[in-house]
Amino acid sequence: MDRARFLLVVAALLVVAALISSGGERRIVYRGGSVITMDEDRRVVEALGIEGNRIAAVGTEDEVLRWADDNAEIIDLGGRALLPGFIDAHGHFPGEGAYAVFEDLNAPPIGDVRSIDDIVDRMKNRAAETDAGEWIVGLSYDDTLIAEKRHPDRRDLDRASTDHPIALIHVSGHLATTNSKGLEELEIDADTPDPEGGVIRRQISGEPNGVLEETAAQPLMEKMTSPSATQVFAMVEEANRRYLASGTTTAQSGYAVGPLISGLTWGSRLGLIPLRLVIWPGMEAADEWLDAGEKPDPSYDPDWVRIGRIKLVADGSIQGYTGYLSEPYHVPPGDDPSFRGYPRIPPDELTERVVRYHEAGLPLSVHGNGDASIDDILDAFEAANEKKPFGEIGPVIIHAQMAREDQLDRMAKLGAIPSFFVLHTYYWGDRHRDIFMGPERAARMSPVRSAIDRGIRPTLHADSPVVPMEPLRIVWSAVNRLSTSGARIGDAERITPMEALAGVTIDAARQHFEQDTKGSLEVGKLADLVLLSASPLDDPSTIDEIEVEATIIDGEVVYGSLP
Repeated sequence: MDRARFLLVVAALLVVAALISSGGERRIVYRGGSVITMDEDRRVVEALGIEGNRIAAVGTEDEVLRWADDNAEIIDLGGRALLPGFIDAHGHFPGEGAYAVFEDLNAPPIGDVRSIDDIVDRMKNRAAETDAGEWIVGLSYDDTLIAEKRHPDRRDLDRASTDHPIALIHVSGHLATTNSKGLEELEIDADTPDPEGGVIRRQISGEPNGVLEETAAQPLMEKMTSPSATQVFAMVEEANRRYLASGTTTAQSGYAVGPLISGLTWGSRLGLIPLRLVIWPGMEAADEWLDAGEKPDPSYDPDWVRIGRIKLVADGSIQGYTGYLSEPYHVPPGDDPSFRGYPRIPPDELTERVVRYHEAGLPLSVHGNGDASIDDILDAFEAANEKKPFGEIGPVIIHAQMAREDQLDRMAKLGAIPSFFVLHTYYWGDRHRDIFMGPERAARMSPVRSAIDRGIRPTLHADSPVVPMEPLRIVWSAVNRLSTSGARIGDAERITPMEALAGVTIDAARQHFEQDTKGSLEVGKLADLVLLSASPLDDPSTIDEIEVEATIIDGEVVYGSLP
């Protein structure tokens, strides 16, 4: 062996020896900023050490540096803040990526659509680029924010095209509207009855006007939720980009059907999705499993993609007038002053399903906005609990928007978790106060303070793509409860920044049964981190102005850069 080869062999052996002596894992120390741990004591410490993909040291700078060896990489935070990566308590990944494929019809402050003419012009442009007969799709129009203060209907959309079926999805995701060609494709006419849990809106003649509510909108949703493979890749890529840029390290896909469950699972395994995923199958998937005598594997790859809770939908959207209330809407949608909305699933069926799924060992979540719907959900939960107690981490009520004091008491007794869509106070707060709920009920929407005061550990979510996935805006909204006009919507329900951060970190992890591996910066947990330009604990009024500088998953930077 010549001298050069001998030296190469010696060098290689020294590298191997060094790796063995250090455990073979790269060590990194973060120091020089606020390390907000979100542990049980809510400590804010000086430094954090990671080894490989796990947190290995947390504490004072001296303590962490003593843990580190001479080869550890030292990163000076320069006064920035380091937190656990944000966890999506409820959303519809990769739904936000759909804006890369379909037309974005959001009104301000998210988009720039201000009238039905704007919508018609955009869909007309889409039609010009699309072969005749193919569906064209627009997302997230809001009838309460456009000049006409109504839904675009078949007559409006026929101005965009009579050669293309058109599908427009309401910002709530609970209504949709289509043109004459779309109604023809769906085989909906004057003789088509309203389905259970839905409404086909009609002209005076009885002919459908194109607007479809809740279960009536499902056929239209299905027409537009069958994108091509190219579109799917574009959606996933855009959703990845948006979530990572927001500091989100665990995404959630609520009410997933069979093909989406398989697609997300394989997408994760093939490395196409750099986020961790928690998938909530819809009740159709649950029925298929139970009818076949099977049970979903709760951990395809527990560190990356998991099957979580079964999701049911008990009512609709308050801003769509399909949320189910115990008292009438403040300003009714038509001539009936007693209008309260309606349930999407009959109460008896809801109870039967909840009991059956729970007895089969399937964790539960149920969408409920109106307080009448929440009554039905809690009745079903209590019936299931009598059969078999839920345990410490109970079922979830998604949104729980108009939960009353007595309903929060029932949740506390059951161990149920309300997951609040607190951004309603920002995006729709003024309209809830003036149109949907009136001042008194609007002040109590998303009652996070009342829940926490009862010992409940609520979670907070954006329901993306209903609104953008912006965890820092979620936190800001829960702390400040300001509407887009700057009005305070329910001062008594404000919470502290630390309490709000828990709703998008450790308590969201707990809701997903993942509190032992993520959600806080503690030794042994996954090294999923977010680096912020400033601490959310410093100035509550400017939390929404803080920038995400880096998102770290498994110890590796997947968005942005380190100092």
